[in-house]
Amino acid sequence: MGMTFKRARTDTFEHTISGLLTKRADLFNEAQAIRERLAEIRNDIDAVDRVLGTLGYEGDLDAMMPRQKRHVIFGKGELTRAVLDVLREATEPLTSRQIAQAVMELNGQDARDRKFLNDLVKRVGKALRQNTSVKRGTDERGNVVWSLS
Repeated sequence: MGMTFKRARTDTFEHTISGLLTKRADLFNEAQAIRERLAEIRNDIDAVDRVLGTLGYEGDLDAMMPRQKRHVIFGKGELTRAVLDVLREATEPLTSRQIAQAVMELNGQDARDRKFLNDLVKRVGKALRQNTSVKRGTDERGNVVWSLS
């Protein structure tokens, strides 16, 4: 009384490709929803902090946070090398933000991640200030711009 199943076979991978494309879209949407939720949580934390301040709390809020494992994105000297590569390719002096955006693009990171971009802008500025082969200037609007010496 055993049932025999006939396996579906195709010469192309259209079903597999279609399934993988659907899965990819689902994962992308899930990642977007998580990013949006994270932004909501950050806003809520900021609101709670403001209320605490309004109520007279003067303690160090950051010191009370649970310690988080530091996520290393760039190894020793990697960020500086990436920054110098961006400046070598540049046709004009660039701001720290422009350099950070270019570094994110080179590394395939999501340029829409505002928090990461802002953190990277600070790190790029620090790396540039410590580097002697870089020249600091200002553009017509008074923004600090960087180029190779």
